[in-house]
Amino acid sequence: MELDQIANWIMTHPGLLQGNSVIADNAPFSSVPLSMHHAYQGNPRLGFIYQHVCSELFNASPEYQLLAEEIQLIRDKKTLGAIDFIAHNIRTQHIEHWEVAIKFYLLHDELWYGPNPKDRLDKKLDRMLHHQLAINQTSVFRERFPQWENVDPKLLMQGRLYTNPFRNERIPTHCFEFPVNQSQITGHWCYRNEVSQIPEPIYPLEKWQWMAGHNGAITKNVQSHTQFTHYQSASGTFWFIVPEHWPDNR
Repeated sequence: MELDQIANWIMTHPGLLQGNSVIADNAPFSSVPLSMHHAYQGNPRLGFIYQHVCSELFNASPEYQLLAEEIQLIRDKKTLGAIDFIAHNIRTQHIEHWEVAIKFYLLHDELWYGPNPKDRLDKKLDRMLHHQLAINQTSVFRERFPQWENVDPKLLMQGRLYTNPFRNERIPTHCFEFPVNQSQITGHWCYRNEVSQIPEPIYPLEKWQWMAGHNGAITKNVQSHTQFTHYQSASGTFWFIVPEHWPDNR
């Protein structure tokens, strides 16, 4: 797993949505030299890998002091949620609560669906803004961390947006009132029965390669598609191939 490659991708790619005071246009980390030669031993799910690299970038950034991460908040033996990062912004002298997410969404019927169709950009954004980033306002958080009375909420949501080039569909410009970052609509998707229309060979990606791609490390051409899978062509185009019933199981 090339953690350096993932770190460079995070530092150089904009978010899925255009920013405001809460939503970040870009990752908050400076382009600092980061050598990550250690082997990742954590959860193999992509979100955990992404959060681990973000933690390393916070720690390496001269602009931040990382104060806490992965804070579990519990009330009456019920988990309210977890805070990804609490960081001190050295430039502004503010304490910031950062939630980070790596997401891949496919456009279908003018909505952005994840590989699991229960996941949708509008639902995810609503939860991040009104639940995850609001946890620092709860009595549980304030009682446990009185030193962080005033915390600025910040959201970094990176990834990629995919359209089906074989179907004519209007591309939404907004998710709620937030403008979609059109520069991140760079991937394609299609159903299995449309694969023959792809004009060049495509190659499978390991989960950790979903962000930065194969970087020339092509293993084999794919001739059959039996499930929801992620590929990249030799020219660099990212493709998701989905079953014919997708997203009907939503």
